Amino acid sequence: MFFNRNTSGLTPLAVFRDLKDRGELKPDPAQSLVAEKLESLFHALKDYHPSQGETGWRERFGLTRRKETEAPPMGLYIYGEVGRGKSMLMDLFFQTVTIAGKRRVHFHEFMRDIHQEIHKWRQMPGREKLDPLPRMARHIAEDVWLLCLDELQILDIADAMIVGRLFQSLLDNGVVIVATSNRPPHDLYKDGLQRERFLPFIELINQRFDVVELASGQDYRLNRLKGHPVYHAPLGAEAEAALEYAFTLLSAGAQEEEIAIQVLGHELIVPRARDKVARFTFAQLCDSPLGAVDYLALASRFVALIVSEVPLLSPDRRDAAKRFVTLVDALYDHRCILVCSAAAPPEDLYPKGDGAFEFQRTVSRLTEMQSRDYLASSHLA
Repeated sequence: MFFNRNTSGLTPLAVFRDLKDRGELKPDPAQSLVAEKLESLFHALKDYHPSQGETGWRERFGLTRRKETEAPPMGLYIYGEVGRGKSMLMDLFFQTVTIAGKRRVHFHEFMRDIHQEIHKWRQMPGREKLDPLPRMARHIAEDVWLLCLDELQILDIADAMIVGRLFQSLLDNGVVIVATSNRPPHDLYKDGLQRERFLPFIELINQRFDVVELASGQDYRLNRLKGHPVYHAPLGAEAEAALEYAFTLLSAGAQEEEIAIQVLGHELIVPRARDKVARFTFAQLCDSPLGAVDYLALASRFVALIVSEVPLLSPDRRDAAKRFVTLVDALYDHRCILVCSAAAPPEDLYPKGDGAFEFQRTVSRLTEMQSRDYLASSHLA
């Protein structure tokens, strides 16, 4: 969550304007337009309750239902390049909206949960050929009337084949969806397998969502890093202070928490996470039995990783060195920002011995990851 101050009784637009007045946000017409769209949805959601049919929980408790003729508010699909403020604005909206049943979740985590529920459903005798999605949508709608999904992106056929039917069922059950994405609807799952089966989802978004581009010309992620190095050597109090400052700078005041990411049946613990920024020590990432799938999960989930205490490497620490190489490769491939403190500059981290020659590619990548062009590139979730 981006805002630690009390926003009780305030609207999204009021908080947005207050942040500008305080100098915490710079004037940006594109952000203002999205804030106004969210303001309209904020008012449309007041006293909103989705229809659940005669078997819904409201009827069981004798509560008043929404009229069948009352259409739910239209959802919002916000797209634009990385660093433009999409997640910040959605979080501002989520924090201020007063609807009782609301949930904010990263899209990949949401779909992971859906796939797990589908797997459980199909393990039950007699249900193998039944479609679980309508039932799951009804179950979600019992508690969640506003669903905020961050970073909607379709990367594999498993998501592509179910997301359209899932969204249709959620909307039919009165769930209002706000989603952010780096891509316009027509570019989702571009060049993917069996994309023709995915096209109805794109049409659904265009028909049932207010689609708005956050076309800001400013990359606020890059702006926050201006004048601040991302590689700090040698180790010491000054380097650690710089990393902690970068952690705060990149997370824009988001609330800190420990989270667990599900990776192929096991939990990967992120000890310090603030929205899309994670903080680790080298030992936590490279002295633990982690592999490429773990690092890829982190690189996909987070825009930036803060890693402290990278030591001098040698054949005696071969396993840790290999993990560090794999970590850097994963971050580089996803254009994830790496801010780190290290015992030496990249070219001196692995000075000699078995593995030093192979480490030169990592030296090259660590150097490139400090460049303006790399820092300005879009994160590949």
